[in-house]
Amino acid sequence: MTNTHVLHRHLHHRPPTAVSGQGVWLEDDQGRRYLDASGGAAVSCLGHGHPEVIAAMHAQIDRLAYAHTGFFTTEVAERLADHLVASGPPGTSHAYFVSGGSEAMEAALKMARQYFVETGQPQRSHFIARRQSYHGNTLGALAIGGNAWRREPFAPLLIPATHVSPCYPYREMRAGESPQDYGRRLADELEHAILERGPERVIAFVAETVGGATAGVLTPVPGYFKAVREVCDRHGVLLILDEVMCGMGRTGSLHACEQEGVVPDLIAVAKGLGGGYQPIGAVLAQGHVVEAMSTGSGFFQHGHTYLGHPVACAAALAVQQVIERDGLLARVRERGARLEALLREAFVDHPHVGDIRGRGLFWGVELVEDRATQKPFDPALKLHARVKAEALREGLMLYPMGGTVDGRYGDHVLLAPPFIVDDTELALIVERFHAALQRSIHS
Repeated sequence: MTNTHVLHRHLHHRPPTAVSGQGVWLEDDQGRRYLDASGGAAVSCLGHGHPEVIAAMHAQIDRLAYAHTGFFTTEVAERLADHLVASGPPGTSHAYFVSGGSEAMEAALKMARQYFVETGQPQRSHFIARRQSYHGNTLGALAIGGNAWRREPFAPLLIPATHVSPCYPYREMRAGESPQDYGRRLADELEHAILERGPERVIAFVAETVGGATAGVLTPVPGYFKAVREVCDRHGVLLILDEVMCGMGRTGSLHACEQEGVVPDLIAVAKGLGGGYQPIGAVLAQGHVVEAMSTGSGFFQHGHTYLGHPVACAAALAVQQVIERDGLLARVRERGARLEALLREAFVDHPHVGDIRGRGLFWGVELVEDRATQKPFDPALKLHARVKAEALREGLMLYPMGGTVDGRYGDHVLLAPPFIVDDTELALIVERFHAALQRSIHS
């Protein structure tokens, strides 16, 4: 045990102590600086120390730091909801504020269940999701998620859910199969799962629009989500999209589903909503979902102490206003194209880089022992952990993970720098990443 009373993520290692942050850089108590190439966990969209966000938080604290939503609403929560509904997918009518991504997914699952209770279909009790997905660490979200490593210790506590194939063309698209045919095949698999379970029993299909940490930024093939939406509509099944990591501008549009041409019934957002300045997440609900509750029981049977926290709402509103005012979505697309070019140039012939995939400033690099056969490294090597450690020695924060392929085999590195990153910093990210990878493999 290390000399600390904080229960850290790893009990045999005390991480460096962060003391300050500015822009894309963090500094520890030893004076070492770290280039934040992952936004923590794809959180810090505006970087660190943004003066306007900090000022908005100070101003809100001076007015009102906290008011329980069982008694009051606040002006700042109303303004943030107005902003999110106006910029949300067509048909969005309300925002439900929570404290993070797992809470947002829990709320979305319960909202979907209550929708069917309110509309006279209480027999619907089953969720379908995808393997190699991640929807949060609370028990409901963990049950729906397909992250095998996180699920395993708690499996006896989890509600049953059906898991179908992820959209993972690098490993699962067949030889000679077009991306469109592959997407159609996946949609057919979903329909088969719905029919096998019984359409009258299924609540929703749950998916990350762009896969996140578990499999390393899985981007959907063209037409996949349109086919999924059609399947859901055909059987009266709701579509819940998890954009906790990939949403709020990360892929170059405010909501990743905009690029797919689909509108989900419920969408969960969090990380980029508040940019890390305060814990906040939200469920954006379509009007028909809210209307069912409004004309039925008249309330959503759910709640937390810190719903709609005024300071969190103030931070999120300021973050979203800066993104809109400064045209940062266009910047994400431009800098994302630059990051892709740098990654492909640096790793074009690298024998241990199997796939580079992503959108906007959201990229995954899958590592393999053999590029020709796509054979992953032996999990015992814990390559992803070695890459993280070597990157930190380089003064670089990356988000690597193992179990990319099936929960046990495979390694990848996720890159999600702040939207304000410049070309010089992007070049430095790729340079340091390359050096860290080389030392990890050859050490």
